[in-house]
Amino acid sequence: MAGAGAGSHVGGLAGFLGRRLFRAAITVTAALVLAFAGARISGNPFDYLYDDALSVEQRAELAAEFGLDRPLAVQFAAYVGEIARGNFGRSIAERRPVVEMYAEAVGPTLVLGAATVAVTLLLGLPLGIVAAVRRRSVLGAMAMTVAFVGYAVPHFVLAIVLILVFSLGLGLLPSIGQDGPLHYVLPTLTLALGLAAAVVRFTRAELLAAMEQDHIRTALAKGVSPAGVVVRHALPAAMLPVVTIVGLQVNGLINGSLIVETVFALRGVGQLFVGAVQTRDYPVLQFGVIAYALVVVAVNLMVDVCYGLLDPRIRRGG
Repeated sequence: MAGAGAGSHVGGLAGFLGRRLFRAAITVTAALVLAFAGARISGNPFDYLYDDALSVEQRAELAAEFGLDRPLAVQFAAYVGEIARGNFGRSIAERRPVVEMYAEAVGPTLVLGAATVAVTLLLGLPLGIVAAVRRRSVLGAMAMTVAFVGYAVPHFVLAIVLILVFSLGLGLLPSIGQDGPLHYVLPTLTLALGLAAAVVRFTRAELLAAMEQDHIRTALAKGVSPAGVVVRHALPAAMLPVVTIVGLQVNGLINGSLIVETVFALRGVGQLFVGAVQTRDYPVLQFGVIAYALVVVAVNLMVDVCYGLLDPRIRRGG
């Protein structure tokens, strides 16, 4: 019986992983097709890079060089074939390998992302706990106000306000560049305040739900202090959904970095991608869309797998 149960568990988990991997493959394939089609629908890159400075013959030479003179079906087949060989092409604007350009830009983006996640947790978890434990107090109301503002204000508006106050007004922090740690403070706050808002709300909701459990009431009845109940019993029970939300916030982090890196002139992946959109640099734009899809799919897949391991009902329900 035990062997049969273990086999059923392994089989259910394998089926669950198979379904999730299949969905992930479909998503990445769709992103690949959309990246190719969307780049070409956006316009001709030579119109944005050279204006009217090119003759008809020069345009034809450039189109032949980058394979843009062939039918779309042939271009797509060649595009997929090159990706299968690990070749993502050369930038039309800079005539350099796309992978090389993204490798140079990924450093500032990783620094910004790591700092944003750290600040998000340092702000979101304490404020969420305060909002739950002291929900009828002034502190609780202030915590939820911060969460509401962070959730409601768009990134670009928050970035402008922070620049006006801390850079132009007080002169405390630089507003552009990436020459030192201080240059990352305002971009990090811009991204973290919005992401922390979601952490505050979910931490508060999960803690309030955990505090209604019978074992929590029993602990309080036995004389355990409210702080001890929260730290030892309620908070661990509430952390799994909160950690999941933090993982899913990667989507918001990537979306926000596209705007924030441009506003603060950080030479990261976001600014590179936005520049490719503006110049219609097909290879750079296509790689950015595919990389974005891979990151989002990988994070969602990890979250799904964690839930599947922890909750058998999710494995059975697919």
